[in-house]
Amino acid sequence: MPSLDGERHPWAGVQETVGGLRLHVRRTPGSDAAAAVYIHGLGGSSTNWTDLSALLSPFAAGASVDLPGFGFSEPEAGFSFTMDAHADVVVKYLEQLVKESGTGSVHLLGNSMGGAIALLTAARRPDLVRTLTLISPAMPDRRPDPRRMSDPMMALAYLPFVGRGVRRRMASMGPRERAMQVIRLCFAEPEAFTESRLTDLSEEHSARAGLTWAAPALARSTFAIFRAWGARGSASLWRTASTVTVPTLVVWGIHDRVISVRRAARTARTLPHGRLLVLPRTGHVAQMERPIAVAKAVLGMWETVETGTW
Repeated sequence: MPSLDGERHPWAGVQETVGGLRLHVRRTPGSDAAAAVYIHGLGGSSTNWTDLSALLSPFAAGASVDLPGFGFSEPEAGFSFTMDAHADVVVKYLEQLVKESGTGSVHLLGNSMGGAIALLTAARRPDLVRTLTLISPAMPDRRPDPRRMSDPMMALAYLPFVGRGVRRRMASMGPRERAMQVIRLCFAEPEAFTESRLTDLSEEHSARAGLTWAAPALARSTFAIFRAWGARGSASLWRTASTVTVPTLVVWGIHDRVISVRRAARTARTLPHGRLLVLPRTGHVAQMERPIAVAKAVLGMWETVETGTW
C-alpha cells in the first residue's frame, strides 16, 4: 500500500449523470484491473473515504458517491429518501460503472447507512458485486439514547411546537462547531482528527448550509432508517442479510456510539459468507479513524476471494 497522507485533501468531485439522475462523485485514480465503489453514511459524504480509497487505489480505481441529498448531489423532485430508493440509485450507478469499466462487477464498501444500502444492493444484484465491505452498517439498533446523535437536541428538532425553535438554534451553530460535534460522536479518539481535515469538513458544512434541500434530505433519510429498523418479515434488514451471497467483510469499532458493536457478531453470522473484524480504540467510522487497518483487512479479503479461499 502507499503511505498514509493524513493531510491529503478530498479527491476532486464531478457531476455524473446516472439513469437521469445527477450525482456528485469523487473518483480515485488507480488500477484498471478492478473497481471499488464507496457509499457514505447518514450525514456523511464522499469525503469520508479519502484515506481508504487512496490506500486501495493501487489495487482498484475508486468512485465515492454522494447519495441524493448528501454531499453535493441534489435530489430529484419527488425522491423518497427511503433505504430502497437509495439502493436503487446505487444499483443504477453500478450498472453504468461496470459497463464503462468492463470489470464485470465491483468491490462495494459502505459505512453506517451506506452499509445498509450496500447490503440491499448486494442482495438485489449480486452479479454487480464482487465483494462487500460493511463498516458499522446501520443494522436495527433501537436504543432510545440521544447521546448517539451529534447534537442531542436533534431528538427534539421535529416535534410539534418546540421543533421550530430547536431547528433555529441548531442552524445558528457555525460550520466548525457542527463539524467538531460529528467528529466527537463518530471517533473514539477525536483528537486524532487533523486540523487540515477539520478545515475541509468545516468548509463542506459551510457550503451545504446554503443548499435548501440538505436539511430535509437528512431528516427524511433519518426517519427512513427508523422505519427500516421496524420492518418485519422479508423486509427486515436481518432477513436481507441472510440472502447476501457475495463474500462480505464486516468491520466494527468497539467504541461505536452510533450503532452498537453488540450488533457486530450477529451481522457477520447472518451473512452466509461473512467474516468479522472488531477494532479497538475505534468509533463509528473505522475507514477514517483506522484506515490502514481497514485497508489491510479489505485487501486480505480481496486476495482470498481471488484465490477461492474466503
